Amino acid sequence: MAIRYSQTVMDHFTNPRNVGEMPDPDGVGEVGNPSCGDIMTFFIKVKDNVIEDVKFKTFGCGAAIAVSSMISEMAKGKTLEEALKISNKDVAVQLEGLPQTKMHCSNLGADALHAAIRSYQKAKETSGAPEKVVVDHDHDHEEEKEGSTCHCPHCEIETPAELPYCQSCGRELKK
Repeated sequence: MAIRYSQTVMDHFTNPRNVGEMPDPDGVGEVGNPSCGDIMTFFIKVKDNVIEDVKFKTFGCGAAIAVSSMISEMAKGKTLEEALKISNKDVAVQLEGLPQTKMHCSNLGADALHAAIRSYQKAKETSGAPEKVVVDHDHDHEEEKEGSTCHCPHCEIETPAELPYCQSCGRELKK
């Protein structure tokens, strides 16, 4: 089954914005998911409580790269409080949708940005150099916020949340 992406996703994948590492960042956040192999690192520069610049390095699929690019664009010029409100759904909307099998990428990107902001806030509190905040998404069984079903990360079939295995492919689901 072929995955279909919007033109916006394809644009951000083929022409990603803000790629790279930042010298002397004010905050660094990294998120990885061993299940899918995606790793996203965000670097931010902050001036007067506003994100002045964002860079990212992403190892992952096209959706992960597009998500990182879009989040970097969404965060630039925002106050820290505004940037902390950027959600996975906001990113998916800006990308004109993501296939269900790729929605976890939007979670990773938002979490990486939020981790970079936490890194900045910790450094500011201690008057020290920023330390990378790492978030490990080491879970396979992502429950939906509403209802009692989730999607299997292996085959993306909706499965009752209380089951320890997927009813479709039979693989174990970690909670």
